[in-house]
Amino acid sequence: MENSTTVTEFILLGLSDLPAVRFSLFAAFLLIYLVTVVGNGTILLAVGVDPHLHNPMYFFLTNLSLLDIFCPTATVPKMLENLLSENNVISFVGCILQLYFLVALAGTEVFLLAVMAYDRYVAICNPLQYTVIMSKKLCLQMVAGTWTTGFLNSLLHTVLTFTLPYCRSNRVNQYYCDIPPVLALSCASTYLAEMVVLIVGGIFGVGAFLVTLVSYVYIISTILRIRSAEGKRKAFSTCASHLLVVCLFYGTTIFTYIRPSSSHHPDQDRLVSLLYGVITPMLNPLIYSLRNKEVKGALKRITGVLNPLHSLFQRPVFTFKALRGLGLLQRRP
Repeated sequence: MENSTTVTEFILLGLSDLPAVRFSLFAAFLLIYLVTVVGNGTILLAVGVDPHLHNPMYFFLTNLSLLDIFCPTATVPKMLENLLSENNVISFVGCILQLYFLVALAGTEVFLLAVMAYDRYVAICNPLQYTVIMSKKLCLQMVAGTWTTGFLNSLLHTVLTFTLPYCRSNRVNQYYCDIPPVLALSCASTYLAEMVVLIVGGIFGVGAFLVTLVSYVYIISTILRIRSAEGKRKAFSTCASHLLVVCLFYGTTIFTYIRPSSSHHPDQDRLVSLLYGVITPMLNPLIYSLRNKEVKGALKRITGVLNPLHSLFQRPVFTFKALRGLGLLQRRP
């Protein structure tokens, strides 16, 4: 584009321009997205219908599952459309919305992981006061705070990013609209926007990371002081799933963003960004369902209820007697 032309749309540089590979990528990412939605939806269902899981830990887990559905939804459907149609164009407004929701959801997840780490700290280091400290009111306030802070933080960055003029190239060097590749296209100074990202993102990001880190330092030190091996195993099992999710999230994020600039390569960056944007949300429900006995128990109970219903309705004719046998109908007195 000419320097005097105002950008009205952006071109997202996809993962591949080869038709054969495009179809394979479309099938792979469609499968990953479906597994992500079904997996996290299953966690939501299990927590919602099982009274045993109605406690702060699983309340926070439901919010994490919502984030793990919303976050890839902000990018994957558009990526699938581009792979299928070979048209990588996104409107200016569409780019604004995609960047806003992506940054908001990622920021909310950072804060939520810190809240979940604090919840595990109270449960393990101060178990007798757990129900008093982690009251329903406090849990609601913390969750509302994480979502509000995440979306307000994103609003600040989005406004600073898109109030800049764009009159150079419109080719975003990523498969979705993100702050660094979009700022690189501006024809004005991006110093203020970059400094705000660095300072505000640093304060919030480092703050949340320190809360998570300090919580686990106390958790690990408390577990090590437990004398019995069985006690240590039980205590560690209550936070093992969350610890794995934290390591996965921060590991992929640090590998994506906190690297020397000399090690960055456009094609490599697009692939690496899939780790935290697409792969991690798919793995989180697997971690919680495979390593958490309570979640596995809830899923078994749900399966146990659904299986008789499924076999019942598979019959050519089902009678009131059969329904009464399952306890779905009661005899009148």
